[in-house]
Amino acid sequence: TSWHAAQVAKYWLEKYVDIPVEVDIASEFRYRHLLVDDRVLTISISQSGETADTLAGIRRAAEMGSKVLTICNVVGSTMTREADGTIYTHAGPEIGVASTKAFISQLAALFLFTLYLAQIRNSIDAATRKQLGQHLIDSAQTVEEILPQVQEQIRALIESFYDCRDFLFVGRGVNFPIALEGALKLKEISYIHAEGYAAGELKHGPIALIDKDMPVFAITPQDTVYQKTISNVEEIKARQGRIILLGSEGDNHLKTITDDVIYLPTVHEDINPILYTIPAQLLAYEIAARRGCDVDQPRNLAKSVTVE
Repeated sequence: TSWHAAQVAKYWLEKYVDIPVEVDIASEFRYRHLLVDDRVLTISISQSGETADTLAGIRRAAEMGSKVLTICNVVGSTMTREADGTIYTHAGPEIGVASTKAFISQLAALFLFTLYLAQIRNSIDAATRKQLGQHLIDSAQTVEEILPQVQEQIRALIESFYDCRDFLFVGRGVNFPIALEGALKLKEISYIHAEGYAAGELKHGPIALIDKDMPVFAITPQDTVYQKTISNVEEIKARQGRIILLGSEGDNHLKTITDDVIYLPTVHEDINPILYTIPAQLLAYEIAARRGCDVDQPRNLAKSVTVE
């Protein structure tokens, strides 16, 4: 989940700060031939601040001269003590093993960090930074307003999907990591096999899986890659895939593709990952609850992975 948050931040940082960003899974990062020195900032993202692989990764980066910034939820955790700087997400205790509010707060922290770096490097003007910051602040009220209605809609919708064996999640651009996160949540708590893909990559193999029994959850806001995403969704429809669309309020075209559409308010496209995560999480929750799964304590999982 933290890796997915970092992938979203890569889009933001490269867009607004003009700085190249590499995103690694900690268990892979620590064993690579790293090109890290004192000109590289290493950012570790962890809910607990105790994840073994992430700790080993930041220790190795520090040995190579890199400064380490940790984004973490638990005050005083090992990662925060060893880092050169810390951004606390202050999400409060997260009881469920599958991370939800910690992910949203990680995105918020990373967006604020992006704006701060943009200010330091003077890569975007003050007025734009202020507008983007206000969009982030406004997103909290937007989520609060839509939550009851969206949950009710998803609870009704999943009656046609809760007994599926497989699920695909697709998105493009900054929403591609949200497709990955949605698939992860579904497999974690409902035990349904789910995969996330960049929508443009379907034709390179995964589209072979599409048939009348394959449900596809597609993230389709009206953003800069909207037409491309819709084209990919039309390809799924042509192969009789069972489509759930998550899109922008007022986009009537979506209803011509499928009856299963969840509409969300239009926000700045770089805030979409925060807004569009909520229905993906709710879909996983409602399906898991309908299947009688233990949502808070899924089998075989631990809240903090403190061993390799």
